[in-house]
Parts: sequence; structure tokens; C-alpha cells
Amino acid sequence: MRMVTQLVAVAVLFAAAVPLAARFVPGSRPWLDRAGLLAPLAQIGVLPAEAAVDGGDQGGGQGGGDTQVVAAPADIQALRDVVTAIGSAEGARSVVLLPEISGRVTAIHATPGERVEAGAIILDLDSGTAELMVARAQLVFDDAQATIRRMERLAGSGTVTDLQRQDAELALRTAELALRTAERDLADHSLRAPVAGFVGLIEVQPGDLVTPATAVTRIEDRSSLIVDFRVPERVASLIAVGDPVEASPVSQPGKTIAGRILAVDNRVDEASRTLRAQAAIGNDDDALRAGMAFRITFAFTGGDYPAVDPLAIQWGSDGAFVWLVRAGKAERLPIRILQRNADAVLIEAALRPDDLVVTEGVQSLRPGAAVTVIPGPRS
Repeated sequence: MRMVTQLVAVAVLFAAAVPLAARFVPGSRPWLDRAGLLAPLAQIGVLPAEAAVDGGDQGGGQGGGDTQVVAAPADIQALRDVVTAIGSAEGARSVVLLPEISGRVTAIHATPGERVEAGAIILDLDSGTAELMVARAQLVFDDAQATIRRMERLAGSGTVTDLQRQDAELALRTAELALRTAERDLADHSLRAPVAGFVGLIEVQPGDLVTPATAVTRIEDRSSLIVDFRVPERVASLIAVGDPVEASPVSQPGKTIAGRILAVDNRVDEASRTLRAQAAIGNDDDALRAGMAFRITFAFTGGDYPAVDPLAIQWGSDGAFVWLVRAGKAERLPIRILQRNADAVLIEAALRPDDLVVTEGVQSLRPGAAVTVIPGPRS
């Protein structure tokens, strides 16, 4: 009795599954047609009457007609590897000003945001003692010069020995060095801009005591910017100095600035598996600032590969494949996907020059089925 019940249940399920398959799985219609079930299902209204005719034609020549598909030859396109990275910008030249000596600030000659030339005085330190040392060294130097002149006048009388003359010349050179040292010490009491650029915030005021460790301000030459960023190690052998890049400020996504690779590090960071690089970008309108974040984009062009419509890509248990039309027959071809673009997929496959890649009608194909290529909607 139990077996009878099970057989009845199987029959009920089969009776329900067959109409559903015929209506919603077009690929099952050739099988149902060969089993003699397709026409009766059309007669009782389970599926349209024309489906009974079309279903018999999807059998690859066994039902009286070829399967109709849309197919086209594969295009050939270059493989482009686009890399995007985020980096921070610095001025082409950027210098933090530190005093050479300790001292008290007496005057500030620059204002934040002002552009200064190289050598411009930014601030002065109390230089009273240094000025006195210069004056003293000047007196000693002048006296040494006067001694040499007296000896030159007495040289003909024989009253000046060679040893005296040598001592006088040594004293002159020593006084000259002492004067230059005093003048250098006096110059150190004025903090000058080593490069041309814009003055940053000044961190001291007149009366403050500063030391060589006191950061007074930063001079930034932002006529061009250098963006420091990192790229994955897979492109380490491809990136080179001089390669073009596009930079876009993160704060201004619609703005794009052309630039070039300025420098590439000589080793990959072992922790992050990235390579450090720098790109130079222009800033002629002075609209950009150091410290801004930029999105750096650059592309590498590789070899040429077949490009197919994304609709042609199918997946099976063994990976991706496409359907081909070869000599009027359907053939399944395994592929390896190299790159996905908006309108095409670059693949690696054993394609022949006369192969047609099927883009529509793939659900009705099986290996060896006879096919007819029809114009597609884009033709």
C-alpha cells in the first residue's frame, strides 16, 4: 500500500512539474517535444500554440529546424590596467625655519600667507653683543693691515726681518678669520627664507626667547605640488619616472589635473606590500594647498586580447565559458576572464578567426546543435 501511495505522489509531482517546465524553461521544450508531450500541453492551453512549433525547432536539427541565435566575431582590444591611489600633497619645496642660535626675538618682518623671495629676512634676534664682536674684530683686522703697510715701507731700510714679516702676515690672516666669524655670528641673528614661497603661520612673537629647536614657521613653494602615494606591488615593474597620471582633489571630485611620476622608491614595503611613489602636478592658479588629499589615477596598456559582449559570458561547474558558432554548429569554449569593462569583457581563449560568439539564445544551445545566426537588436 505504501508503494502505491509513493507512486501516486511521484505521478502527481511529475504532472505538476511538466507544465511548469514547458512554460517557464524554454530549454526543456525540445525534450518534451521528443516525448510527445509538447503538443498536448499547447492544446490544453498550458503554453502558447506557437511554442509547440518553436520548441521542436530548438533541438539542433532534430526537430525540423536550427536554433536561432545572435552572434558576432570577437573584437580585439588592448588590456588596460587602471590603478587608483590616495595620497597627500606637499609643496615642490617646503622648509621649516629654525633659528641657528638661541636669542630673543626683536622684530618680525613677514606675515602669514605672504610670498617671499629666497633670502628675505623673516625675523631678527637681539644682536647687540654680536655687533660689538664685529666691531672689535674689525679693529683688530684694521690694526693688522696697518702693521703690514708699515713693514712694507720699512722693507728697504733693512730694519724688518723676515720673521717679523711672517708674524705680521699671520696676525692679519688670523684677524681676517676672526672678523668673518663675527660677521657670520651677526648674520645668524637674522632668520632668512632659504627658498622662495609662501609664509605659513608664525609661531613666535617679539620678545619670545627661541632656540635652535624652535620651529618659527614654514616656507612652502606651491607653484607645483608633489603627491606622495602608494601602489600595489603587482604594478611595481610597470610604473616608471615620467609616466603620466591624473590627479583629482578629494575635496573637488570633478577637477582633474595632469601630472607625471616624479620618483619611485627602490623597494616594496614588506608590511603593506605596496610601493611608494611621488607625482608632480601643476598649481599655476594657486588654487591647491599642501596637505590636501588627492586621488591619483594612471593606466598601463598591455597586450591585445579578444573582447566579447558581457551577455556572452556563461558559467558552469568548471568555470566561465562562451558559446561559439563554428561551421553552423554550437560549440562550448572555456575562457579566462582578464578584465571587465562597461561594454566588453576581455578574455583569454582559443578563438579562431572565423568564430562567432553567441550573445543571445545561449539558453537553448547544446554542443553540436545546428544554429542559425540572425541579426540582433543592435544590428
